[in-house]
Amino acid sequence: MVTPFADLNADPAIRGFLHEPSAPNGGAILLTHGAGANCESKLLVEMATALSASGFTVLRLDLPFRALRLHGPPRPGSAARDREGLRRAVCVMRERIGGRIFLGGHSYGGRQATILASEDPGLVDALFLLSYPLHPPRKPTELRTGHFPRLTTPPFFAHGTRDPFGSIAEMELALALIPTPHELLQVEGGGHELLPRKADTQLLPRVANGFQEFVGKVICG
Repeated sequence: MVTPFADLNADPAIRGFLHEPSAPNGGAILLTHGAGANCESKLLVEMATALSASGFTVLRLDLPFRALRLHGPPRPGSAARDREGLRRAVCVMRERIGGRIFLGGHSYGGRQATILASEDPGLVDALFLLSYPLHPPRKPTELRTGHFPRLTTPPFFAHGTRDPFGSIAEMELALALIPTPHELLQVEGGGHELLPRKADTQLLPRVANGFQEFVGKVICG
């Protein structure tokens, strides 16, 4: 079941959609979008559906910058407020769900989730990251990994082999900086949007199941 979700008393306010699974596994994941999208992007909707089918309660939500700017990327200086919005959403979700809480997103949203987790190590139990933007396209020296050595929350990455924001080889080198258990799921032929080809209807369920198995290994033992 999918229902609109809002907490307008929060600061920043929380707006999104809640996916409630028919067979809950006790975990909840907050999932947010990239710099040019919102929580109604095709990838987020389909990924949330797949995660919910795997038993996760999923809140796909807009980052605070999107409430101020309906189109286009976030303005410079807005990242800290976006992270505070994620922090507040985690707290709201923790009050609602008694089980483990996970945080993640696509591209910019996933990057802000990792920075937040490095700043607040006990906030969530694991990270779920789609197409981490390792560097801007064609600028491989401008790495966004300064916080990786401080990241103690286990991260799960799903990354396309044709993503211009980072090759698989570059991702593997970067992930070696992370001191906690982590995993990289390669999506063959996938670009930055990570959407499956029409013939591959099982890609996103495979990503969801991969995350569930990762959580089982690193958290449940």
